[in-house]
Amino acid sequence: MAAAACMVLCGCKQKNEPASGQEPQEGATVYMTTEISPEALVKIYEALGVKAEGRVAVKISSGEGGNKHYLQPALIGDLVKHVNGTLVECNTAYAGTRLSTADHWQTIREHGFLDIAPFDIMDEEGDIQIPVRDTTFMKYNRVGSHIQNYDWMINLAHFKGHQMGGFGGVLKNASIGVASTAGKLYIHTAGHYEDPTKVDEAWAYVGSDVQQDHFLECMATAATAVHDYMKGKVLYINVMNNMSIDCDCNGAPAAPELKDMGILASTDPVALDQACYDLVHQHKSVEGDNAQPLIDRMAEMHGVHTIEHAEKIGLGSRKYQIVSID
Repeated sequence: MAAAACMVLCGCKQKNEPASGQEPQEGATVYMTTEISPEALVKIYEALGVKAEGRVAVKISSGEGGNKHYLQPALIGDLVKHVNGTLVECNTAYAGTRLSTADHWQTIREHGFLDIAPFDIMDEEGDIQIPVRDTTFMKYNRVGSHIQNYDWMINLAHFKGHQMGGFGGVLKNASIGVASTAGKLYIHTAGHYEDPTKVDEAWAYVGSDVQQDHFLECMATAATAVHDYMKGKVLYINVMNNMSIDCDCNGAPAAPELKDMGILASTDPVALDQACYDLVHQHKSVEGDNAQPLIDRMAEMHGVHTIEHAEKIGLGSRKYQIVSID
């Protein structure tokens, strides 16, 4: 389980400024608002104090057909327009409504994303290899080739559970989310498969031979590779709503049992995912607002190890302070 993290809940808006009567705390600043609205998304982006300029990719999950928990266009539209951004995503690596580019475009249309902004399936024209820091299992990361077209990335993630990773936040959104179909197989199989024509063989291998922690370490490695490729020009936002134990990649997810918590943002993705992970664990469950199913899912899949490994290879710090912007 996660080590105790440094948390300060305060009303100050200046980075690293402690609340009255409190000592300054170590670690990255994670901004938080309990409001989940289009206005709050813009406000928390501005609180980061860093402007995404030029060609801005806003990385989201377009959501599997049948899933209703993904971040809705009505919620994210104002932020995307505010940064003059392009929504970006890559194809999946499993049977469903987003495996082929044609089917993925249809899902994007049905989910309403083309009504708010331009959209780019980044691996529609193939992928590129980018360097990784940790070569234990992956010799490179394979990401959608269109990543080359952007100067900045806003990693806009939906924090929730995940069937394989335990949870999905900004680290998953940068790793699995930015990877091409081949790259997704490469991460999931801890470097053993990357040929999309062998997708069934690859998933059989995942089910029998891949150690869970190796997969999680590959996610951390891939997320770090994307951050490095963008030369650190990435801003990270987690929206804690509709927190099912299942991912947006699941076409029939379990109903959320935990009530919405808010929006958190940071320039440090490790601190951000750790803060969200901790908020779930610290939640006092009551009838109708139960964190335990999500806690159990994260524990079952050892989800915290992705955060641990991302810190180990230098992507960020698990120590943080939360600064309220409410």
